Amino acid sequence: MEEKNNIIINLTFQFALKIIEYCEILQEEKRFIIANQLLKSGTSIGANIREAQNAESKADFIHKFKTSAKEIEETMYWLELCKYSKNYPNVEELLEQISNISRIVNKIIITSKQN
Repeated sequence: MEEKNNIIINLTFQFALKIIEYCEILQEEKRFIIANQLLKSGTSIGANIREAQNAESKADFIHKFKTSAKEIEETMYWLELCKYSKNYPNVEELLEQISNISRIVNKIIITSKQN
């Protein structure tokens, strides 16, 4: 998957792939509830950003990015639960990636509102 130099689309797609891998590990360990919640929120970030590329208006574009920002917060919550729970696989790389994605998404929202 290579969207022409669209950094946020590429980052969120790669992040979703990592989330899928992590959730597969959780499912193997029979941690189904967290795996399902994390899989939904972690993959919907990029889906909403992809949808925003065909937004009907500037307001629709901003709305889709705000939806992604909400999904980012939810994903961070599930990842932090994994981080601080006993015997869960390491999530440091995922937390670092989502933190970078969050900064970019919030910057896009701010910039879009200003223009």
